[in-house]
Amino acid sequence: MSTPPLVVPRRAAPGPVPVHDAVICVAVPALAVSAQHGQMRGDGLDGFYRDGRRLLSRCELTVAGAEPVTVQARLLDAGRARFLAVVRTPGDRGPDPVVTVERVRTAEGGERITFANAGPVRVALPVEIAFGTDLAALSAVAAGQAGADLTAGVSGSGLRWSSGGESSRVTATPAPDAALGASGLLRWGLEVAPGAARTIELRVEPAPAATTAGSARAPVGDRPPPMWADARLEGDDPRAGVLLDASLGDAQALLLRAPEHPADLYVAAGAPWRMGLAPADALWAARMLLPFGTRLAAGTLRTLARLQDPATGRVPGVPRHSGPHLPPLDSGVEATLLFVTVLAEARRWGLPAREVVPLLPAAERCLGWMRAATTDSGLVVDPSADGPVRAEVQAYAYRAAVQGADLLDAHERSGADGWREYAAALRAGFRRGFWLEDPGGGRPALALAAGGRPVPVLSSSLAHLLDTGLLGEGALAPGLLDKGQTEQLGKLFAAPDMNSGWGLRTMSAKTPGFSPFGHRGGAVRVHETALAVSGLAAAGLEKEASALVGGVLDAAAEFGLRMPEIYGGEQRSAGGAPCPHPVACRPAAVAAVGAVHLLTALAGVRPDAPGGTVAVRPISAAPLGAVHLTGLRVAEQPFSVRVSRLGMAMIEEAAPGLRLGT
Repeated sequence: MSTPPLVVPRRAAPGPVPVHDAVICVAVPALAVSAQHGQMRGDGLDGFYRDGRRLLSRCELTVAGAEPVTVQARLLDAGRARFLAVVRTPGDRGPDPVVTVERVRTAEGGERITFANAGPVRVALPVEIAFGTDLAALSAVAAGQAGADLTAGVSGSGLRWSSGGESSRVTATPAPDAALGASGLLRWGLEVAPGAARTIELRVEPAPAATTAGSARAPVGDRPPPMWADARLEGDDPRAGVLLDASLGDAQALLLRAPEHPADLYVAAGAPWRMGLAPADALWAARMLLPFGTRLAAGTLRTLARLQDPATGRVPGVPRHSGPHLPPLDSGVEATLLFVTVLAEARRWGLPAREVVPLLPAAERCLGWMRAATTDSGLVVDPSADGPVRAEVQAYAYRAAVQGADLLDAHERSGADGWREYAAALRAGFRRGFWLEDPGGGRPALALAAGGRPVPVLSSSLAHLLDTGLLGEGALAPGLLDKGQTEQLGKLFAAPDMNSGWGLRTMSAKTPGFSPFGHRGGAVRVHETALAVSGLAAAGLEKEASALVGGVLDAAAEFGLRMPEIYGGEQRSAGGAPCPHPVACRPAAVAAVGAVHLLTALAGVRPDAPGGTVAVRPISAAPLGAVHLTGLRVAEQPFSVRVSRLGMAMIEEAAPGLRLGT
């Protein structure tokens, strides 16, 4: 029997608001969104937000009754945008406007509007700004369910709105010549001399009455200090350094302080939809930023240890889509197993024992949860009784067992040998059940469904199997794949059905159900492509790794060097560009740190701070030419490395006494 076609109604139900072409400024928990023209019209997600509330939805500027013509919109950094516009005046001679309007907007609610006169005579500019807001929750706005504008009241040198216990206000300097609360208008009559400029400064914030005693709302400007200000990448391809700066800037903009523990920092999942803690995303961010210091990892681990279920050891998570061939996976599975990996790797980068030891009980509880989820075959199943056995989960579990054993041994705690035996059994079970032989050389199954039936789908999530190959360093353990299987997976990843030319697809284009915009069904996820790059490079598959590096960097250039959470998996063509996903977070934590991980993989720094050694294994193919990485940290001390065009590495700065490892 054929499946009846899906009938799309004439009026589709409200869904997520497209933001792929929006200008988004972020400094969590604050956010500012507008279209490229810079006007906030209350359309879609337009507005200033703080703590998940839209403080202002309209901020529409007119000069002499007309809107300025915006000629450029760009981000100055993650939290600031600049819009440059021109204004025609009666005194203009010919086609060249002499008055420009510059709007510099900040995520935290500031806007500076500068009117400059390049002409020979004084100009009079009647300026009006129309304001409005619904004080709606971000979740309602995102679903297209915002309310009507509220009526404003005049308050000092600005306007104020209140509804249901929430209030916001906008203030202006200089004070307007007129304020009309009923219509939400502020008016100025500005005169600008030749060669001079006049400025109006706006401030949008929660009104004082909205903040009560005991409120958890952080003061405006209470942002974490710069975390990676010294990080630099210089090299033959100038885009790489700009991408590193932009990606670290996005990560900085997403930093949050743990409630009641302000010294502990973690990264929010992304803007505009996921402005809070997502444990798995936060742990990936902490892991991939370890080359630039261990502070974020320590804060993230302490935060999640406080949230961990003490009875089961599980770190919280939510169901996430797994593509058309598998049911959703609870992200708590990923977070629980990744907790152990981040702690172990943070120790190797230099997290001191005084910070590692208090976190060991939480790591042991994570390992206990993993053992409880393990079947007689030695594999880890989904929490549901009939859930599939996923390849990526086996990779998380194997890493956790091997690195957990290393942690326990290092701190003279019992159980290390048992976890090494567990890892060996898991590896044996994986190699028995997951590798599928075929005339093309074989492939790993994406998962084992009920009854052990393999799901023969190629996905970028299989890059996690390559990540286990890195565990061989330090004589810890071999990976889940043997050498031949690793090389075969590298060939599969290099084929055009997986490598879109802009990065790895989340599902092969040859697979039924493929969609170039499917979150797990064909779109590109940067952090899994980055994992593939580091894993392939470690296995000596540098041609395949280099192709992915070049594709992602080219995609980044098309996105203004701010990587979105996911983007379309259409095949690259001459003169083409990667397609943005209409509702992907941008910035997104895993995309930003994935770009960082891909760039640091060029140098291949492998530290063992407790052992006093560091190895440097660069990609000798040097896909971006010569690179010079500074601002890294190993053993809590500055570290820098230079890689030549021939792929030769030289350490330029390191902690005293740190030896070059093998």
